Amino acid sequence: MQLKTKCPAEATLRVIGGSWKVPILWHLAKETKRFSQLQRDLEGVTQKMLTQQLRELERHEIVARKVYPQVPPKVEYSLTPRGRSLLPIVASMCEWGKRWQGKLDEPK
Repeated sequence: MQLKTKCPAEATLRVIGGSWKVPILWHLAKETKRFSQLQRDLEGVTQKMLTQQLRELERHEIVARKVYPQVPPKVEYSLTPRGRSLLPIVASMCEWGKRWQGKLDEPK
């Protein structure tokens, strides 16, 4: 899937933009996780929203979904090499957030 835009940063935002995608990447950077583990880690995310966000990340080849043929079904999510290439961006976002977090909500 090719994302055409005049601003390269916009292409990145199309892939990782949204309330839950960066936190998903952050949690999957540590280890492969099952859906229920991710849902517990992401307080406040609904099952529907998490499913949607994971499908979008999978479509962009950022997240890999592995289904184990057993009963009950076991599904695990992990980062692909393309997904791992986003980790320096996520780390930079975390550093920026640490630096400015307390100052962002202050009135001018």
